[in-house]
Amino acid sequence: MAGNGEEGERTAFAAQLRAAIATSGLSLDRIQARLRSRGVVVSVTALSYWQSGKRQPERQSSLSAVRTLEEILDVPAGSLLGLLPPPRPRGGAGRRQAGEPMSFPREVLQPLLDKVGAPNALERQHPLKLVGLHDLCEIAADGGQRAVTARAVFQAAADGQDRWLLVYTQDDPAAGLPQLHAVRNCRVGRAEVDEAHGLLVAELLFDQPIDRGETHLIEYTLTNSGPPYPECRNTHYREFRRPVREYLLEVRFAHGTTPDRCWQYSRNGTTGTLSRRQLKLDGADGVHAVALDFGPGVFGIDWD
Repeated sequence: MAGNGEEGERTAFAAQLRAAIATSGLSLDRIQARLRSRGVVVSVTALSYWQSGKRQPERQSSLSAVRTLEEILDVPAGSLLGLLPPPRPRGGAGRRQAGEPMSFPREVLQPLLDKVGAPNALERQHPLKLVGLHDLCEIAADGGQRAVTARAVFQAAADGQDRWLLVYTQDDPAAGLPQLHAVRNCRVGRAEVDEAHGLLVAELLFDQPIDRGETHLIEYTLTNSGPPYPECRNTHYREFRRPVREYLLEVRFAHGTTPDRCWQYSRNGTTGTLSRRQLKLDGADGVHAVALDFGPGVFGIDWD
């Protein structure tokens, strides 16, 4: 039947990896530590999914990790890689192009929303309006994403608003999710993760509730471990489900590693229209783009 060949290959890879790990006598934590000592970042959860067959390595960084795994587990070169089928075409976080939406299927996102007490978040009109947002994305010397710092201003359309729901996707799930830290005027409440899809859903609780017409400013960071830092596929963007009055995006590169060219891009969430414009790097190894009265849609910066 259609699909049996690929499924068999995936099962063969998982079985061979499990056997190699068992023979080595190494725990997944020790394997992860040895990978990291060789400059390869793979989460324990990803290793567990690989050996159970729930997921398979597909990204270039993951395939490189498998090569290093073969060395660590002392198996012949190519004995694990050779069992992997060709990468499957995927939507969402898989093989997207610049400006393509990142929305996950409802069956992936909904369980996390249920766990943080927001089961109706996808349907209801939120009583908080995002007035302004400023993202600073820091790119490390190895080209990976070191951290993202966000400052957001909200205005209440109803009394007693005291939280905002953050949904964040990691472009390189095998590297693990970043650490979320509240910086100003908020704290992290309930948080749930789906490491297999690189997805985080978390409450950001305001220091004090705000009433209709009032505004509130919060700041938070998402920090990745490294080096090496997770792949970001030379892009950073936001997907807006509702309009935002002003979105400022900065990308700052490690000194001496600025790219040749940068572009801002946007995709209109209603018409699907994609627009691009080349940007100029500033004197501080960075670049920025501004969107006014934007959304719904995707807005970001990518680079060579």
